[in-house]
Amino acid sequence: MSTLAIANQKGGVGKTTTAINLGAGLGALERRVLLVDCDPQGNATRGLGARAENPHLYHALAGEVPLADTIRPSGFPNLDLVPTGRDLVGVEVEFVGTSGWEGTLRRLLSGVAGRYDTVLLDCPPSLGHLTVAALAAADGILVPLQCEYFALEGVSELLSTVQRVQGGLNKRLVIAGILLTMYDERTNLSRDVADEIRRHFAGNVDRFGRASLETWARIGPKRRFK
Repeated sequence: MSTLAIANQKGGVGKTTTAINLGAGLGALERRVLLVDCDPQGNATRGLGARAENPHLYHALAGEVPLADTIRPSGFPNLDLVPTGRDLVGVEVEFVGTSGWEGTLRRLLSGVAGRYDTVLLDCPPSLGHLTVAALAAADGILVPLQCEYFALEGVSELLSTVQRVQGGLNKRLVIAGILLTMYDERTNLSRDVADEIRRHFAGNVDRFGRASLETWARIGPKRRFK
């Protein structure tokens, strides 16, 4: 089982849209996929037509139920969902001072490892406890970047967090890719931003509109992130 965190502390860059479409696409390619909604806003939950009924991710993180009890079918083939609700924001407070909180999500996922090929973690637009816990559980991080002038704003902080996680909590974590979202090749702005991002992240960039499902289908138990 491979675990991919979809993260960027900026909101509105397409994290949830990427997570849902990537999950549905991989499911259509007969990968067994689990999408975990790690954002208290619950956009992935609502986007898949689900409700944040108890128990959901918060109750698993709080130790009240195993993660398996929170999993629901998404309505898409081979794609399951761990929904979440506003209660999840309490984790940011409850994790403070708790020893080993960073590994909580990783331990929960280990309990369902045999059921899935790929786990997608839809992270909140922040670098708080939930995002750090997701990075500690992931094999790779996919960073959606919107093609606008401030695309790189805050990315240095995200990469710094990734490096800190790599240095202690999760040495296997790598940057799986930078995904350009809302790309419009007809505009000079999109092309200029894409060129600038490629200069910063040579070899790790693809455009959302042109990324094939076959590329992401390789994110499975036999693929190593590089």
